[in-house]
Amino acid sequence: MSYAVGVDIGGTKIHFAVVDEEGTITEQRIVPTGAAQGPEHVMQNVMDGISRLMAGGGVSIDGIGIGSAGQIDCRSGSVSFAVDTLPGWTGMPIKQIVERGFGLPTYVDNDVNVIAIAEKCFGSAKLFDHYVCLALGTGVGGAIVEAGKLLRGSSGGAGELGHLSVDFNGPRCSCGNYGCMELYASGPSIARLAREAGFKGGLQLSSSGEVTAKEVIAGWTEGDALAGKVMDTVIRALAAAIAGLIHAFNPQAVIIGGGVAEAGEPFFAALTEQTEARTSSSMRNDCRIMPASVGANAGVIGAAAQVWPFNTGAFGKRVAL
Repeated sequence: MSYAVGVDIGGTKIHFAVVDEEGTITEQRIVPTGAAQGPEHVMQNVMDGISRLMAGGGVSIDGIGIGSAGQIDCRSGSVSFAVDTLPGWTGMPIKQIVERGFGLPTYVDNDVNVIAIAEKCFGSAKLFDHYVCLALGTGVGGAIVEAGKLLRGSSGGAGELGHLSVDFNGPRCSCGNYGCMELYASGPSIARLAREAGFKGGLQLSSSGEVTAKEVIAGWTEGDALAGKVMDTVIRALAAAIAGLIHAFNPQAVIIGGGVAEAGEPFFAALTEQTEARTSSSMRNDCRIMPASVGANAGVIGAAAQVWPFNTGAFGKRVAL
């Protein structure tokens, strides 16, 4: 059995795990990112976390795979661009530092790209060679797989799907565009839309006393009219973006994960209905809209899976991304 260390670097936490080639986590730990203390502090936390797992012993580690927020140049393993959730992270040579520190092959990619790898190797995308992944959480991230290969673009930035505009008259996004999908389908945006609609909530308030996306979704499933109005906006905006993705890439599936997708079957049923209404019949019949299946550990599992150039998918099929 082969083992790898997986690292998932996010704006608030870093997840470390020892993962075997069947996608099973044998050891893991989570630490705060410490982003406010600067990029060198974050990188030191990464190195310390890997060291602690390596010191645990018990298995031989074949390599290290890392998924990071931001746009990643997977060839050099450095950060091409990062937003303010990781201040100063742009330019960080992750691969170079980790390989020098541990003497093991190291692979670095965007955090949603590695989720797409996890879904291909161990989850919902096992049978697909053409698919799109969306992660609906604090923001909206994306990954595109075409003919079994991740679409990366000229500098590693392909897949910034959260910044597709669904309303050119919509609010200004931090990226500079207007009406981005992220302004409607991310957790914070759902909460913002609910506040603007006058939804008060009551059960899942945040520590600051503000309404959360989780509460809006709960209200929607329980028949609350205001929550229903908000979620109708969310689902129509997301469906408009997905229809565009289907027309652009003709995927076999759009696989959706993240906290917002945990709304479950009613969410996917409504989203499928709205998407089908916006998509040409010749293409919509070829595409399934479905939930991600690897779960909350997909980032760290997919990060580790980069270490194995080929991994075993469904029915013994060999896959590579």
